[in-house]
Amino acid sequence: MKKVKITAVRTASYSDLIAQYENPIEHACDVQEGQTWIANGWEKPEGFCDSAWDSISAFVMTLAHGGGNFYDGWMKNPKSAMISCNDGFRPVSFYLEALDEDV
Repeated sequence: MKKVKITAVRTASYSDLIAQYENPIEHACDVQEGQTWIANGWEKPEGFCDSAWDSISAFVMTLAHGGGNFYDGWMKNPKSAMISCNDGFRPVSFYLEALDEDV
């Protein structure tokens, strides 16, 4: 099984949607662009957002087990994926890439 590098490449915040639909919350997403984590196979990296993990974990698991080439050539690197978390107010786009290093 391979390690998978997860990189936050883009964060967004839709203040108009937040103002219109969201109840005030004390803690919102604190992921920063450029932040990285290493997933040891299917294992969620320590400190990684639970909600974001729900969105990307199936792709991480596939890459960790040698799979890839999602959607018949979607990515230039077939051992990678660009997946966003499911937060409609503050989405984060994550670049996932299988490493040559085994777990």
